[in-house]
Amino acid sequence: MTKSELIARLAELNPHLYQRDVERIVATIFDEITEALARGDRVELRGFGAFSVKERESRVGRNPRTGEAVPVSEKRVPYFKTGKQLRERLN
Repeated sequence: MTKSELIARLAELNPHLYQRDVERIVATIFDEITEALARGDRVELRGFGAFSVKERESRVGRNPRTGEAVPVSEKRVPYFKTGKQLRERLN
């Protein structure tokens, strides 16, 4: 499901809301999650899962074409862990 499909589905399920309002709500939720992760905070949605940021240390990688050693700098990457209820529904 894409973001636009999510917006269309939510607008369909909530006919009392205008589509532009649903778009604003979805954008606000995603923006808040993004800003929280950028601050290094953890975002937990009970029953769904938790978003967090993992720190990756700098390391020496390999260029797959030449086999040459390449330095890879440290970075922060988003991480998602599913919640128990979501895992149970999927299985």
